[in-house]
Amino acid sequence: MPFEKITPEKLSSAVTRQIELLILRGILRPGERLPSERDLAERLGVSRPSLREALAELQGKGLLQTRPGAGVFVADVLGNAFSPALIRLFSDHDEAVFDYVSFRRDLEGMAAERAARLASDADLAVIQGAFDRMATQDGRDAAEEARLDAAFHLSILEASHNVVLLHMMRSMFDMLREGVFYNRQKMFQQLTTRASLLDQHRAINDALQARRPEAARAAVEAHLSFVERALRDQQLADRNAHIARQRLDHDGGR
Repeated sequence: MPFEKITPEKLSSAVTRQIELLILRGILRPGERLPSERDLAERLGVSRPSLREALAELQGKGLLQTRPGAGVFVADVLGNAFSPALIRLFSDHDEAVFDYVSFRRDLEGMAAERAARLASDADLAVIQGAFDRMATQDGRDAAEEARLDAAFHLSILEASHNVVLLHMMRSMFDMLREGVFYNRQKMFQQLTTRASLLDQHRAINDALQARRPEAARAAVEAHLSFVERALRDQQLADRNAHIARQRLDHDGGR
């Protein structure tokens, strides 16, 4: 008969499973510091030896790492999504830029559609908060605007409740933040582009808050199509400026 005796679960195993799920669901993020051992044991209602056993197991799995004198942190589990060679290849060829935008348009459009259907009230509150923080920016700090822009998009991915999609896109956003594909800050330095981007994010947020899946997807797709056009225009402007400098240098030598 296919039956086995029921055995009580070890406390350390329950702790391990809970922390694994928090990482899987994107609630604990790469690089995030865990509470102190005493605080975490109290929150979980377990003894410190049981907690230490769980943390050791999670470190063995590569999900946590200890930094001497600093504490225990969620490991950068996204760092291996792409090899260093492939990342260098992406950064060296413009073709990858537009493939990246197309990839985001497809997957983020789907995520927005899912979020409009599946998001909880708490999810929508997080998205609203992310948009509100974007809307308060005055244009003086392009780096902060770029960071808030990424946080808004990631809040939608979280609200789509698909953990594979979430972790894959977080990896892609990490490369974007590192300048692998294009300089996000540069887009926010242009006043007309800034205003357009805010309007586009408002349209995405409005559709999500109204729980309109098709409108949410269309708003995301329109936003990323705008980003693609802006990047093409910037590339053309950069090329023309380069040609003009060459002409100026040549004429100056006459």
